[in-house]
Amino acid sequence: MYDLEVKIERALVVHPRFTDARSGDADYDLEEAVGLAEALGVAPVEARIVPIRDVKVSNFFGSGQIEDMAASIQALALNVVIVNGELTPIQQRNLEKALNVKVIDRTGLILEIFGLRAATKEGRLQVELARLNYERSRLVRTWTHLERQRGGSGFLSGPGETQIESDRRQLNDKIDKLKSQLDDVRRTRDLQRAKRRRSDERIVALVGYTNAGKSTLFNRVTTGGVFAQDMLFATLDTTHRILPLPSGQSAIISDTVGFISDLPTQLITSFRATLEETLEADVLLHVRDISDPLTSRRREEVMDVLNQIGAGPDHGQALIEVWNKADLLPASERENIESLAERARTEASLTDAFVVSCLSGAGIGDLLEGVEEALTRSDEILDVTITPDVFSARAWLHENGHVINEAPGDAGAVAMTVRLTESDAGKFRARFSELMN
Repeated sequence: MYDLEVKIERALVVHPRFTDARSGDADYDLEEAVGLAEALGVAPVEARIVPIRDVKVSNFFGSGQIEDMAASIQALALNVVIVNGELTPIQQRNLEKALNVKVIDRTGLILEIFGLRAATKEGRLQVELARLNYERSRLVRTWTHLERQRGGSGFLSGPGETQIESDRRQLNDKIDKLKSQLDDVRRTRDLQRAKRRRSDERIVALVGYTNAGKSTLFNRVTTGGVFAQDMLFATLDTTHRILPLPSGQSAIISDTVGFISDLPTQLITSFRATLEETLEADVLLHVRDISDPLTSRRREEVMDVLNQIGAGPDHGQALIEVWNKADLLPASERENIESLAERARTEASLTDAFVVSCLSGAGIGDLLEGVEEALTRSDEILDVTITPDVFSARAWLHENGHVINEAPGDAGAVAMTVRLTESDAGKFRARFSELMN
């Protein structure tokens, strides 16, 4: 009989807590690292916080801390150590030698998760480019889902000088090829965006920290179809759907990749084509897990990434905050949050906010009204009388605007009240100037 049971990696998850970090945040940071491990399909058997006063150049951790890890690895039969921080290539190699197990840092962990989650050709290209850029600094062959071994004949053996040179050439050739393919993807996206701009379609983009509920909201307000689960980085690839608005109008809504603290720079660079979807949005919906104790810090991390790609309020884009998972808060705290959101919507200096539960649908109606108000803020409402000799204007208004009211008038004329975008209102005046007198 063949043993078809899938081997589950057993991991020690370590979060380094530096002296300048807030001690109260360390538990939540460790919890996130455990969630990342679970998202990769790894069993986090033990998780611990390790205080770091001075980073050791060779091993990152102190000798005593490494001995404690080695004891746990042997006692619990662990075969992977996940360090929730960034290791240099030499630190990673030395830790593997000292612990005699695979060691992966936060960047490598996120890259592996992205590699599993990417579903489209574009997503896979972006992840592969990020992974190769990460590998280039290490000049080793990465393992596949914690099973790839390093170059050389032995488990922990490093490649020789000739192999290093060969790896360098291979990596550079692959990176150049991937960049060329992604340039083709970027050109295709640019054409798609140009087409959307010409059609004056209104665009809403969801952004937010991973697992804040973006995909759940996306499925709630559209026909859905996006994978949504209580898991970090459940979805990666951008998806577009029609968003019905309360007045009967519609917009395009896109669900984008979730952000995370210390997002590897390789991923920001490689996923730039995807992240730049947010640049074309008329309104950004920043979905926040308002029940998360670190929600304020998560907000700042999302805003930092938006600023890196030239998106967000600092770059002239409208943004609405969606305070999700309010149902997880105690009643008194929920009332306080709702009061803060109401104040935010009434004070011009604050960002609009809506308290919702994407899971139950509570507050979604008010949110959609707020989205429509933001999208139509610069619209014009025209009252025109269409005479029989220019009746084509009626068809044009039905095709390009939102007809609020329409009533027959004298001598075959039609009185219309229509909402138009600022651009379409200008086009209407230029095309049917005789009706504007």
